[in-house]
Amino acid sequence: MTLTRRAFSHASLAAMIAAGRAPFIARAQEARRFRVVLIGAGWWGTNILNVALDTGVCDLAALCDVDERMLARCSENLAKRGVTVPKRYKDFRECLATEKPDIALVATPDHWHALIMIEACRQGAHVYVEKPISHTILEGRAMVNAAAKYGRVVQVGTHRRASPHNQSAREFIRSGKLGEIGLIRCFITYGGGSEKPRRNSEPPKGLDWDFWCGPAPLRPHCGDIDTPWGGGIHPRGFRNFMDYANGQLGDWGIHWLDQVLWITDLKHPVSCYSTGGRPIRGPAILTDEEQTSDGPDMQVATWRFADGPTVTWEHRLFTGNPHEKGENVGVYFYGQKGVFHLAWTQGWSFYPSNRKEPVIQEAAALNQPDGQNIKELFADFLEAIRTGRKPLCDIEGAHRATTLCLLGNISMKLGRSVMWEGEKETTGDPEADKLLRRTYRGEWQYPIVPPSEQTVS
Repeated sequence: MTLTRRAFSHASLAAMIAAGRAPFIARAQEARRFRVVLIGAGWWGTNILNVALDTGVCDLAALCDVDERMLARCSENLAKRGVTVPKRYKDFRECLATEKPDIALVATPDHWHALIMIEACRQGAHVYVEKPISHTILEGRAMVNAAAKYGRVVQVGTHRRASPHNQSAREFIRSGKLGEIGLIRCFITYGGGSEKPRRNSEPPKGLDWDFWCGPAPLRPHCGDIDTPWGGGIHPRGFRNFMDYANGQLGDWGIHWLDQVLWITDLKHPVSCYSTGGRPIRGPAILTDEEQTSDGPDMQVATWRFADGPTVTWEHRLFTGNPHEKGENVGVYFYGQKGVFHLAWTQGWSFYPSNRKEPVIQEAAALNQPDGQNIKELFADFLEAIRTGRKPLCDIEGAHRATTLCLLGNISMKLGRSVMWEGEKETTGDPEADKLLRRTYRGEWQYPIVPPSEQTVS
C-alpha cells in the first residue's frame, strides 16, 4: 500500500506562505526593476535568462560571451521572445564596468566562476552564479568573502532547494521520522561506454579559445560537436575535462551533497577518501594531434563527519542499474526506521523498516521544459535583494557543498585519504594543501579576498 503525502505537503507549504517563510514568494508591492547582464550565453545561461525575463521585473542590459555563436543563438532566443537584442560583449570586465548592472547571471564553465563573480560584486552587482561555485577550494573562500565585503546577495544554482518535494523531504527527515540516520548515499548512474580520441582542431571562427581557457591551462581545441552533452570541450563537454570543471562529482554530486548539508545541518567533514578512474573510457590522452576527456568515468567518495552519519558518493558513466528502486540519480538516507530516497523527477519515497507500514511517496512538481524549479529559486533571489536577507542558496552554504566535491577530487588525485579542518580550511598536509588552489595562467591573478566586515553600498 502507498500513501501519498501531497495533501500534507500542500498544507505545510500553505502554512509557510501564511507565516511569510516560503523562500520563493515575492512581495508584489516591492516589485522594483533590475538591470541584468548574462555572462556565459550558452544553453543553460539562456535558460536562466529566460526565467529572469519571465519575472517581468528584469530588463536585459547586455550579453557577454567569448563565443560569438553563443551570443548569436541567445540573441535568436531573445528575438523569439520579442526582446530587443542588447549590446554584446566578449570581455566580462568591460561588460560589468560599462553596464553597471543590478544583477549579473554567471553561467560559464566552472574555472571562470570565481573571477567573474568577484568582479561583479566589486562593480556593485548582485549575482546568480552556477554550481559548483569554484574550481578550487580557496577560490570559493574568496567568493564568500567578496559577497560579504561588498554586501551583495549571491544566489547559487543549487536549485533543488527550491523544489517543493525537496522542501517537504527536508521537513519529513528533520521531523525524526527516519530515526537516527547512519548512512547517506548520493549517486548517479549513466549508460555509456569507451571513449575514442578526438582530433585537435583550430577553433571555429568567432570563438576566442585563449580567452575561453582564461586562467586555466591552454589545451588544444577539439571536437566542438554540438550534441546534447557536447562532443568536445566546448560548448557542452567541458564538465569531463578537469582543467575546466570538476567531473560528475562537481556537476551532479554538488546537487545531492548540498541537499545532505541543507537537510542535516552538517557543515564540515573531518576526513575524505575517494577513489576512481577510467576503467571503461580508458587512459586519458592529450597529444599534439588528439585528446580525450580526463574526468573519471567512475568515482566513489566517502566523507566522515564528527557529529553525523557517513556520507558517500558514487557515479558510473558506463552502466545504470535498472533493478534499483527509483531513478538513476538522487540520495538515499538510511535510518533506524526506514530508507528515504530523494530523487529528481520521481519525487521522494519512504520505505519503512516495518513492512506492515505503508510506503509514503510524494511526486515532484517541476517546471518545464527543463524539469527544474529555477523559477522559484530566482523569485527567492529577487526577494533576498529587495529585503536584504540571505537567499535560499547562499554562497556560504554552496561553498561548503562545493568543498566536499573538491576534497573528493583532491583525495582521488593523491590516492589517499585527506583530513579536513573546516573552520581553518586546511588539510594539515602540505601536499594536499597545495591542491586547495592552482596557478593561474597568463595575466590572470588568483583571487584572494581577505575576510572583512560586511559593507552595504
